[in-house]
Amino acid sequence: MKPIVVLGSGLAGYTLVRELRKLDRDVAITLISQDSGNYYSKPMLSNALAQGKTAESLVITVAADMARQLGITLLHHTQVSGIRRARKELQTSAGVIEYGRLVLALGADPIRLPLQGNAADAVVSVNDIEDYAKFRGAIVSAKQIAIIGAGLIGCEFANDLAGAGYAVTVIDPTAYPLSSLMPESAGKQLLAPLAKLGVTWRFGTAVKAVDRDAAGYALTLTDGTALAADVVLSAVGLRPRIELARSAGLAVNRGIVVDAQLRSSDADIYALGDCAEIEGRVLPYVLPIMHAARALARGLAGEDAKVEFPAMPVVVKTPSHPVAVLPVARDAAGEWNILAQGSEIKPGVKLGFFDAQNQLSGFVLTGEYAAERGAMTKQLGASGIQ
Repeated sequence: MKPIVVLGSGLAGYTLVRELRKLDRDVAITLISQDSGNYYSKPMLSNALAQGKTAESLVITVAADMARQLGITLLHHTQVSGIRRARKELQTSAGVIEYGRLVLALGADPIRLPLQGNAADAVVSVNDIEDYAKFRGAIVSAKQIAIIGAGLIGCEFANDLAGAGYAVTVIDPTAYPLSSLMPESAGKQLLAPLAKLGVTWRFGTAVKAVDRDAAGYALTLTDGTALAADVVLSAVGLRPRIELARSAGLAVNRGIVVDAQLRSSDADIYALGDCAEIEGRVLPYVLPIMHAARALARGLAGEDAKVEFPAMPVVVKTPSHPVAVLPVARDAAGEWNILAQGSEIKPGVKLGFFDAQNQLSGFVLTGEYAAERGAMTKQLGASGIQ
């Protein structure tokens, strides 16, 4: 029989293979990676610097050992240029590869802003371990780092870099940190703790241009002000990798369109992880990926399995002011209520989102309240909220 072929060696791809091996030790599996294929924890990339972690030390298991442990064929540094669906073949830099069933765990690419200036191409993003290695090299002699974006990744890097002794400036056109995840009263809780660590916030403006100068880079902001930096890091979000699927004629939208069984518009092709749009939702976080991988493994092993997502809080790795949030849709009907408020000595806030039926359906926990995420998640589960 033709093997199950998995494209991608990130959390989604490797979790799927691990879960499938628990259910079937014999099915042939080929995993294709465009990079080294080494296994590492991608979420660690945004908080590894203050711990003194190099790219090499972040590798948990090298590719050869992963292949041996999982009993798979692993092709690393292999590019896939096309899918011939009628023949169930992949066109790759290693030649034509046949598949019986195909899983696209392709991940996502950093969004690139249309910046002006002669150093726009010098703006860096950290999306994988190779990016992290380059970033570590770029900041060896740096003192000032500008971060574009005050979302989850931007805030995590800001905390990590400031904790490692760098002067950090975060620029974002919104009014407060983590604005896509939580209301203003919660987002502003991060301002003082990170400022105390060494983070300067610039809200209500954006980077217009990046130019080289004698000292490093000069950033021109849309409010007319200027900013100097030795390194410029962009953390404005990710865009699912859908071009391979699109060129193969699969249904795509924001991500590769799949159903609750992770099946695409081709019955023998599935999508998982950051590249997948599962029943209309793109869920680029660890817990959804783990749940989806387990469900897909059961499906590939012959079960009639569908992914069901429980309440899945998102933990923001900002040690200077911890955050846990179970976000709600932007258009959700209801309101945020303050459940508890910290003090100046112990800042933090506990918010609950109550829907039109006055049921708790989301929460934000910051500071000392972040440790309550387990209890809050259980409370949601007891209410039947998913």
